[in-house]
Amino acid sequence: MGHLQVFIVSFLSISCVSIFMPNLVAAQLKTNFYAQTCPNVESIVRNVVNQKFKQTFVTIPAVLRLFFHDCFVEGCDASVLIASTSGNTAEKDHPDNLSLAGDGFDTVIKAKAAVDAIPSCKNKVSCADILALATRDVIQLSGGPGYAVELGRLDGLTSKSSNVGGNLPKPTFNLDQLNTMFASHGLNQAEMIALSAAHTLGFSHCDQFSNRIFNFSPKNPVDPSLNKTYAAQLQQMCPKNVDPRIAINMDPITPRAFDNVYFQNLQKGMGLFTSDQVLFTDQRSKGTVDLWASNSKVFQTAFVNAMTKLGRVGVKTGKNGNIRIDCGAFN
Repeated sequence: MGHLQVFIVSFLSISCVSIFMPNLVAAQLKTNFYAQTCPNVESIVRNVVNQKFKQTFVTIPAVLRLFFHDCFVEGCDASVLIASTSGNTAEKDHPDNLSLAGDGFDTVIKAKAAVDAIPSCKNKVSCADILALATRDVIQLSGGPGYAVELGRLDGLTSKSSNVGGNLPKPTFNLDQLNTMFASHGLNQAEMIALSAAHTLGFSHCDQFSNRIFNFSPKNPVDPSLNKTYAAQLQQMCPKNVDPRIAINMDPITPRAFDNVYFQNLQKGMGLFTSDQVLFTDQRSKGTVDLWASNSKVFQTAFVNAMTKLGRVGVKTGKNGNIRIDCGAFN
């Protein structure tokens, strides 16, 4: 997922529904939402995801990360897909979103075109729901759990770069900062830890963790919580003044598999970001890491529950949204 990169201004608009009235959001969403209008929507989206995956593995982490970055700003409403115009700099052009891989956007656009090619489905399925379905599909394609996706989101009517800053977790976050940010979306510590495991897939760029391997502190140039062998490998792959486009696997052991090796890596001091490793070094979260490192099934159940809850964040209904004809532009 790379890293999810809300607070005071958008807290109420995004989160009050999901925190204070979670049952209302859950009631708006249902797994068979398109049963009458577009009954084959899931297989249509899955076929496109499969085709895209055959072209490039990057499809998997790209879609997964896109979903996180969408839901954490303005809620799960496909606002991250909107292209900037002369009058508006959209979310996707905020510095925290510039590293989102184009393959994620391309997957949703192609899936939307395939859905709209079916006459009965045309303009009936939201881009937000297509992204949610594609996210489940890429998780499953990489060996993760399958699950029923709740549907019925509308696409948002706002996408502003100015809404992104401070609303995505940073690689440098400690446990309190992670918990505060996830809690602003109604997600608890265990759900935050489960969702962090999306870092079992995908890659990051050297500048996101270079402080941990070269200038962590005056006393310790290398972060002492880093496995020494792993730190040396990272220094080799990411020397000082390296090309910032160089990408490093988030999970050095099984980078293409959705699995609980992420947690086993944390036990060995091989979390790439401070915000990964802190889940093991902080005693408040260490027990959860230990449990999921040893029990894949329990972890996968927790992950599915957390993803379902994430998918309810800031859902748009009624006059607050619509179904976009083009995922990259407002109607």
